[in-house]
Amino acid sequence: MNPTILDVDTGIDDALAIAYAVRSPALEVLGITTCFGNVSAEEASCNTLTVLDYLESDIPVYQGAGEPLFRKYLGEKAVAIHGEDGLGNRADRILKRGIEKQHAVDFMIEQIKRRPGEVTLVCVGTMTNLALALMKAPEIAGLMKRAVIMGGAVTVPGNVTPWAEANIHNDPEAAEWLFRSSAPVTMVGLDVTMQTLLPEEELDRWRRKNTPLASFMADISEFYIQCYKRNYPGIRGCGLHDPLAVGAVIDPTFVTTVPMHVQVDLEGSLSLARTIGDRREQPDRRPNADVCLTVDADRFLAHFLENTV
Repeated sequence: MNPTILDVDTGIDDALAIAYAVRSPALEVLGITTCFGNVSAEEASCNTLTVLDYLESDIPVYQGAGEPLFRKYLGEKAVAIHGEDGLGNRADRILKRGIEKQHAVDFMIEQIKRRPGEVTLVCVGTMTNLALALMKAPEIAGLMKRAVIMGGAVTVPGNVTPWAEANIHNDPEAAEWLFRSSAPVTMVGLDVTMQTLLPEEELDRWRRKNTPLASFMADISEFYIQCYKRNYPGIRGCGLHDPLAVGAVIDPTFVTTVPMHVQVDLEGSLSLARTIGDRREQPDRRPNADVCLTVDADRFLAHFLENTV
């Protein structure tokens, strides 16, 4: 099994990613770390514990960054996309346990050093926790197996501005710190995640299972799909952004990657947080990331559906 730390800002697609990772026999989820993004770090921790309760899992949860590295945190949540509570307004379960006392950043560093060359970090929120870990212990860049991030858009438009994807936009300096760190990075961005849609008709199949987990996942996904219908008229599903990052660890052949030098725009007034990949035949700098540009969407979706609910 692949020792993995899942770093989340638990909204709806994070919840789907958590379920996919926890139920996968290919992954050993060492712990789940949380940060701000779709919701506050505190809400992300509670939402993560809620999802794990439905999964009947005792995987530990470690809370991390509550604000960006350098920018002022405005406290804006993705209410229209994920609901007031981040889980489609379904986070009403009474929690049976709390978060761990250890900070998420220290947990990351501890686990990477304990198992050098083995631990994969799957970051599906901001890169803030991982950037803080690299600041505190720069040596872990050469000790982690890989960082697989859901973030960015090299060949397609952004989803919060014409250029920027949400996870990068929430803390662009953290993402740039990661790209500059020499850590091995796989970037699973909107280039591929928008090709992976959870079909609306699958929700009825989940509900027919008549289990608490399946009903919960169907309810939160329905909220997410309604948002997609408003934003993308004619669409019949929702993007499996965060689950695809997990899928790229479970089976790397779901995606094809291109080595590329990636930088994050930290100054542009219109293009702030844009992920710029040098796609020239003779780039000026060596690649610092493997960028996913194509995905076997049908095969990934089939595996996700078979192994999540």
